[in-house]
Amino acid sequence: MNDRQPARRPGGRSARVGAEVHQAVTDLISERGYGNFTVGEVAARAGVADSSIYRRWGNLETLLTDVALTRLNAQSPMPDTGSLVGDLRTYAANVAREITGPDGLAVVRLAVALSSNGQAGLRAGDDLRAERMRQLQSMLDRARDRGEHAPDALDVLDHILAPMYIRVLFGMIPLSPDYIDGLVDRVV
Repeated sequence: MNDRQPARRPGGRSARVGAEVHQAVTDLISERGYGNFTVGEVAARAGVADSSIYRRWGNLETLLTDVALTRLNAQSPMPDTGSLVGDLRTYAANVAREITGPDGLAVVRLAVALSSNGQAGLRAGDDLRAERMRQLQSMLDRARDRGEHAPDALDVLDHILAPMYIRVLFGMIPLSPDYIDGLVDRVV
């Protein structure tokens, strides 16, 4: 009996379908806003069957959470520059670039909508927040291990990320490098 599972190929058809579905969601949020489209419309836009989306994600809320988490993690990874100030500046610059980019506002609006949409939305918002806090905490723990004084993860969220998100949501962009560095300087 063969106990080995077949290896999944990175970048194969599954990855391509996932990327197409994610882009369809992002485009629909940009065009219509959260809650104004169905799984069927995502499937049609991505060129896949509804059943493919249900099989892979189960429901629209789970798909939307996956889109938001994937975008946050892919575009704003946790840097390791060797110093906390360097890590925070690099991280903040990456986040600013992501949220002011072509699909940035749609992703920010998606994260906000998921966090405020009933019980399922609260779970999705909790998932987004927990993942980002876990990543921030790993950066801060790494700094403490190097002997640096590091703020609390919630302070980073409150004093670096939140102001940038608010500015983007209210159209107060661009986020200049001096502005971003100032946010970091105030928290460290």
